[in-house]
Amino acid sequence: MTTPDFERALASTIPEAFRRTVERWPDRPFLAVPAAPGRGYLEDGFEMSYAGAARAVAALAARYREAGYGHGHRVAVALDNRPEHLWHRLALNELGVSCVPVNPDYRPGELAYLLAHSEAALLVHLARHEDTARAALAEAGTGAALWRLEDGGDAFPAAPARPPAVGPPGPSAEASLLYTSGTTGRPKGCMLSHGYELGCAAWYAGLGGLTGFRPGEERVYNPLPLYHINAGVISLFGMMTIGGCQIQPDRFHPRAWWRDVTETRASAIHYLGVVAPMLLNLPPDPLERAHGVRFGIGAGVEPDLHAAFEERFGFPLVELWGMTETCRVLAANREPRKRGTRAMGRPGPGVEVEVRDEDDNPLPPGRTGEMVVRFSAADPRRGAFSGYLKDEAETERAWRGGWFHTGDSVYMAGDGMLHFVDRKKNIVRRSGENIAAAEVEAVLQARPEVAQVAVLAAPDETREEEVFACVVRAPAAGGGDAALARRLFDHCDARLAYYKAPGWMLFVDDLPKTGSQKIQKHRIFPPGDDPRAAPGAIDLRALKRRR
Repeated sequence: MTTPDFERALASTIPEAFRRTVERWPDRPFLAVPAAPGRGYLEDGFEMSYAGAARAVAALAARYREAGYGHGHRVAVALDNRPEHLWHRLALNELGVSCVPVNPDYRPGELAYLLAHSEAALLVHLARHEDTARAALAEAGTGAALWRLEDGGDAFPAAPARPPAVGPPGPSAEASLLYTSGTTGRPKGCMLSHGYELGCAAWYAGLGGLTGFRPGEERVYNPLPLYHINAGVISLFGMMTIGGCQIQPDRFHPRAWWRDVTETRASAIHYLGVVAPMLLNLPPDPLERAHGVRFGIGAGVEPDLHAAFEERFGFPLVELWGMTETCRVLAANREPRKRGTRAMGRPGPGVEVEVRDEDDNPLPPGRTGEMVVRFSAADPRRGAFSGYLKDEAETERAWRGGWFHTGDSVYMAGDGMLHFVDRKKNIVRRSGENIAAAEVEAVLQARPEVAQVAVLAAPDETREEEVFACVVRAPAAGGGDAALARRLFDHCDARLAYYKAPGWMLFVDDLPKTGSQKIQKHRIFPPGDDPRAAPGAIDLRALKRRR
């Protein structure tokens, strides 16, 4: 499906693409924020045109330039889902600075790692993140500067320690550094170039079929976080390249959903698996059929809810597949969509797909294995991410044999449709967040009460999966199971983003192991058993709260 727009995008930079749209559609809205009394900012709602956004971006770029920021620097941005995130992002890219988006739920230790690993020269943050930012900066010891958004024009960001590179950024320059959960514990920094991000956007905007975007007309409601690639790159720049508008709430609010969608005149919506059950569980609302939504685009809708959602709310949910590393998405956007089967699209030119077994051999249709992808045999990595920062070995391992190994288990039907089965990686997928089991295990293992631990995914009717920790007590561990579970939960909650802490905990006498003492997670519970039903499983989900 390579098109002239996709090829042109790979050869462009984000500021060039932004200027083209501003010139063509200066008065079209670029960003809208739904009204939300009590939110603490823009409570009456907000909308800004492309021309207005260009002025805001130019003013910020001048501030950064005056402070000495330029090509080759990195700046971490912790501005949640506020419009300022986008203005800072575009201003930084204008100067050739790479934006490092920050998850606002990070604890100081997690943020310290990001600052140190990325070598960000500056952290832009909100006042409510002040304590976390300062604690992280002290722990990181990198000398990065802080710039609090609320200080506005009263304080310039401190100059970076080294001067910027000479010359403007090109298509291969780093536009952002996005951190994804890795199977070995610490998140990996995905280096994304200008050409890569615009290529993603052009691919998304040109999907066609049921997801046919209309230039100069679309208004896409995306409640997902701007520190992820979905809202922060794909839909944002997808809309930017066709003169569309991104509607950006602070997060997903089920009870405000239909009011937001109708009042902001959304023509399309983005969703995760958690959205469907929450909306279906709400009482009937006249607004649920008064909207102008033509389609939803996302991933993870439960098969039993797919048809029920579409019939109740009146528009199709188009399932897709994508990754931060290789985000030319696949989409089940043409009939037959095979809804209710976890179908996620067919491969084609630009996204070649094979299904491989444990020995990396291709499997025939109908057999489940790991999904591997590439652009083409002649140029496998064209349009893909630039690699993992400071980890060339992991980059090459992921690309072994000329194919990117996704870690997703799928099967390809006889008609070429790909169907998602599970994640092969040691990852828990909770409400759209990828959680590395190894990261949670490392935090729990640091406690003296824990002799051994294995973290795995338990099913969850609302959030897709939940973190389930199987713990072998150390001999000296005292207290009852409930008291110890609470202590271990609090230990995790103080060090990890709230959603990573165990939602379930089970104390066991031993964990199955190989002859080399490697824990065999697949043997902890018999196939098909629900870990939550195990005798003694402790439900900690009520303790998991956003701070």
